[in-house]
Amino acid sequence: MTVVTRFAPSPTGFLHLGSAHTALFNWLFARHHGGQFLLRIEDTDRARSTPEALEAVLDGLRWLELDWDGEAVSQFARASHHAEIAHALIDRGRAYPCYCTPEELAEMRQRAKAEGRPIRYDGRWRDRDPSDAPPGAAPAIRLKAPQDGETVIDDLIQGTVRVANAQLDDMVLLRADGTPTYMLAVVVDDHDMGITHVIRGDDHLTNAFRQTQLYYALGWEPPHFAHMPLMHGADGKKLSKRHGSVSVGDYRDMGFLPEAMRNYLLRLGWSHGDDEIISTEQAIAWFDLDGVLRSPARFDLAKLTNLNGHYIRQADNRRLTELVMPRVADLLDGELHESAEKRILRGMPELKERAKNLTELAENSSFLARRRPIPLDGKAEKLLDGEARRRLERVERDLTTFENWSAASLESYARTLSEETGAKLGKLAQPLRAALTGSNVSPPLFTVMEILGREETLGRLEDALRHH
Repeated sequence: MTVVTRFAPSPTGFLHLGSAHTALFNWLFARHHGGQFLLRIEDTDRARSTPEALEAVLDGLRWLELDWDGEAVSQFARASHHAEIAHALIDRGRAYPCYCTPEELAEMRQRAKAEGRPIRYDGRWRDRDPSDAPPGAAPAIRLKAPQDGETVIDDLIQGTVRVANAQLDDMVLLRADGTPTYMLAVVVDDHDMGITHVIRGDDHLTNAFRQTQLYYALGWEPPHFAHMPLMHGADGKKLSKRHGSVSVGDYRDMGFLPEAMRNYLLRLGWSHGDDEIISTEQAIAWFDLDGVLRSPARFDLAKLTNLNGHYIRQADNRRLTELVMPRVADLLDGELHESAEKRILRGMPELKERAKNLTELAENSSFLARRRPIPLDGKAEKLLDGEARRRLERVERDLTTFENWSAASLESYARTLSEETGAKLGKLAQPLRAALTGSNVSPPLFTVMEILGREETLGRLEDALRHH
């Protein structure tokens, strides 16, 4: 059997972290088994489904690098086929037209509430002759569900779960206006797409019982179901906007790397021994549903941030430079030195050691990209007192004729000068750092000087000594 999984988002907004979690598990399961990962857009809610929302969902998947096989399927485009299936069930005696009015259904609900019973359709049109229907009335179509026995699902995560059929009513397959319900559309689409494994949140477990009944009514083999726990916030409640950002796109904008997000989402609700850092290649090799935990995982931004820092330190310097350059340009309103990208690339081995996301990395890199004169922050200003300025004037004179412009030679010069003047190296290095970077923190000072070069270093020194 070739494994075929699917991800079926509704294009009504951004890609939610919980949905991305589901997509990742489906993608990994398919890739692990050498199968297919398909994409279906559940766009039957025409009022809320927009091209912009669809693009946001697809952008999120592309950023996470969860590639799907073939073209995405539109559920709305298949509505007429869904309706055909519902009518075919009537012909087979497995469904029936229901002519209940909205008022009758409301009364049914009110009576059930008053009597403390679950709200269920009472089956009044189940065996009634359609000739009894009011003239011109348009019926809904309901599944003639089994009333005795039970429906059993051997869930690949939850284990064997069962429900008494008496607890389930005859669900609507086709509304009176002819539009298919979610339950009908999902079953028909999953069957037609050849889905072998439905991996989704455990909030769909009740749906799985009803969908299994529909599969049997149609004479189709149900797929294997696997219902994974929902993602929770730090307070143990279902992850929502009250916990902060829940959009994948927001985390991209905050400067997280896709490989870090994949690794983090993988470890939420799945484990492989004590492994925490798991590459995508390892994840594909190791992933299977027996490693999925039954208890909900809690989203922890601090853990994600720390993991992202690891991936930034491991990332290719050129790739990081390409990722931060637009952010640096935004920070500096497009006013970049012509050597900005070259300087940042040279400084990246040191810069990336101190950043936990691309936003920090861009902020920490921006001093290399600035045009003169660079601004000094408050701490840098304080470092440039009278005594410090006198030392820097000496440095400026010496560096004008300094021959071997390398980090090692510049550090050697600074240490020699420190010994000669009897001042600690920090008394010389910190004001020099302030003048050259505009801050009291930076990558190693002498590496910075090598990257800036003689002309820029002397220019920034002059600016700090005479224009600040």
